[in-house]
Parts: sequence; C-alpha cells; structure tokens
Amino acid sequence: MKIRPFWVLIHRYAGLAMTGFLIIVGLTGSLLAFYAELERAVNPRLHVEANGRVPLDMIALLESAERLAPEARADSVWLDTTAVQVSVSPRPNPSTGKPYELDYTQLILDPYTGEELGRRTWGAISQGMINLMPFVYKLHYALALDEWGGWILGITALVWTLDCFVGFYLTLPAVKRSPHPNPLPEGEGNSFIARTIPRRSFWQRWRPAWLIKWRGSSYRINFDLHRAGGLWLWAMLLIFAWSSVYMNLGDTVYKTVMQSVSEFHQPWTEIADLDKPLENPAISWREAYRIGNEAMVRASAEKGFNVEAPAAMWINRGKGFYVYSVRSSADIQDKSGQTRLVIDASSGEAKFLLLPSGQYNGNTVTTWLIALHMGNVFGMPYRIFVCLLGMAIVMLSVTGVIIWLKKRKARSLHDARASKP
Repeated sequence: MKIRPFWVLIHRYAGLAMTGFLIIVGLTGSLLAFYAELERAVNPRLHVEANGRVPLDMIALLESAERLAPEARADSVWLDTTAVQVSVSPRPNPSTGKPYELDYTQLILDPYTGEELGRRTWGAISQGMINLMPFVYKLHYALALDEWGGWILGITALVWTLDCFVGFYLTLPAVKRSPHPNPLPEGEGNSFIARTIPRRSFWQRWRPAWLIKWRGSSYRINFDLHRAGGLWLWAMLLIFAWSSVYMNLGDTVYKTVMQSVSEFHQPWTEIADLDKPLENPAISWREAYRIGNEAMVRASAEKGFNVEAPAAMWINRGKGFYVYSVRSSADIQDKSGQTRLVIDASSGEAKFLLLPSGQYNGNTVTTWLIALHMGNVFGMPYRIFVCLLGMAIVMLSVTGVIIWLKKRKARSLHDARASKP
C-alpha cells in the first residue's frame, strides 16, 4: 500500500471513532469557557457580593463547614470572592462504626460570614439545576461516567493528538516526480525540457488547502471547511488535544512523554498509598495551614516570587498529605492559585514546593497548556475564542462525517456498476 492512501484511511477511521466524543467535548467546552458566569446565572442564591466586606480565613471557613454538617468531614476548601466550596465525605458513625449516609458531597458557604448557601452532590444532575454546570463539567471531562469516562476521553485525546499530525500531513501537496506526460518527439525539434510544464512553488500548490471556495458545490464547501478549518486552527487543536491527554492520562502517557523531552515533575504521584487512609491526621487543618503559610513565606524569599493570597487546601487521606495552594507571581492562570506546597499529614514536614512556572520547564509548558485549555489567560477575548473553538471542533467533526458518507456512497455506486455484467 502507498504511504499517502494508508494515512488517508487512518485519518478517516480515527475521525469516525472520535466524532461522537469530540462533539460532546466541543459543545460542553463552549459552555465551560463561561463556567463562572453561567453558574452564577443559573444558581444566584449560591453566590454573594463582597460589598466591602473582608472574607474569613480558610480555617474559619472549614470549621464553619464542619459545624454546619457534623456528620461530614472536610476534604478540601476552595476560596472565591462570591462563594467558598468545601468538599466533604462522611464521618464514621460512633454507634455503628460505619460511615454516615450523606446526600451531598459539597457545602457552599458565604466567604464573609461562613453561613451555608447550599449543599449538593457535585455533578449529580438528578438534583436539578443546582448541578447543571457541574454536570456539564463532568460530561466534558469524563462523559459523566467517572473513571471509565475519563479513560475513554483520555484515549480519544491521545488519538486526537496523533491525528492532528496525520491530518496536517494530508493537507500538504503531493510530491510530483514524473515529468510532463506527453512530451513532443525530439524529431520535431522540441526538446523534452522545453515541453515540461514549469513547476509551481510549494506554497502555490498548498495554498488551495487554506481557502474555502464559497461558490463551489455544497460538498466542496463542506470539504473546504473541514480542510481549511483544520489548518487555520491546527496549533490550537493540538494544544487542546495534548492538554486533554494531561487531564485524563496525566500520570501515564503524558508524564512519560514529557519526562522524556523535558524536566517535568509530579512528586505527589510518587508517594505510596498508606496501608489505611488517615481518619484523624496527627496534623490538623489549622496546623497544616500554619506550616503552609510559614513555608510559603520562606520559599518566596528564597526563590523570588510573591505570595498574593491563599487559594485552596485539601487532604489526600489515602497518601497522607495536605496540599496548600496560593496565588502568586509565579502563576500563569488568572485567579487560579497554582503555587503548591505538599505537607506530610503525620509529621508536619513541608515535603516539596511546586511552582507553576520558572521551576521546571516541563511544568511551565504544562501550566500554559492547561491555562489555554481552560480559558484562564488573556481575559474575555480569549474566553470568547475558546467558546468559538469548541463550536469549530463540532463543525470539523460533522464535516468529516459528511465527507466519509459521501465517499462511501460513491464507492458503493462504483462497486454496484462494476458488478453489473
């Protein structure tokens, strides 16, 4: 089999396999570009205005959550100016030894008073509109199928990444090695070279792939939209495909590839699981918060970054550590808080600091990939672009299927005519 037809088949069937998933990812991604705004519009009662008030500190908010829900224990806290989200899990019931049954996994608190604004099982659309945007997020990230969905979309993202290169290759003009097919005989006084058609430049032959012939047939317009759209958006499509591999296959494929070409670290993935998850860590939330603050101050002086504000904190009970996250001058993403410190929940040791940029080149690249994927850089204009890109992914998927159906129909007609006596 010739090389180019082989890659045409690969591109065609890879596209077909990904179509349904990419349509879901594209549509939901367009919505997620405005997640915060849509969440506030759908659930205004879960958000408050500052009105000049100063928010409570992280520990006061955690303690407020555990007072409001004594049958639950806090696992993470995420700060925001309009609402604080505290993820929880059930405490053991002293009378039975079994965990309490909870119908929620998240408490939403007023950042300024600690009062409850609502509670929900994050992402469970069965609870109604309170979970609309979290459900859209789960659909985008894992088809709302948890671990299995994550693997499906991770494999889809890997195929998409590889197919970006295949699709780009197929837009390149074919190499022509043969001379003019009908040179005049030498006896007529015309040399072979004189009758050879002058070769067009590479760009002259590639230029049509970048254009859309709007006056062509509907099939031609569809084909041009697919080919030219993929070319004009190629770099961003690759960024979104590869960053999707990180989100779903970060500890396997992504980590292996990035460590082979750059200095990339995810130290918490190398910490072994404990024999038994921590029920009551020796280091409390308050103590871990103090250790984190002091260690961040020292690290900022040593490494030359500025700590702006606490952003989040969570505990990994299975591995026995806290993660303290702050917004800092090393951050790339807007208002995100990607400067992180890992603290041993048994000894209180500050195990390692991970900066989003300037520390390891592979981590800096990864931070940029995620920031671009999530629309957390360059303000509103870029978020609008991300929204439109999601729709473009849907367009490229649909036009690809239409091309396949058209060619399939043409092959069927050809085979039917060939089979006639």
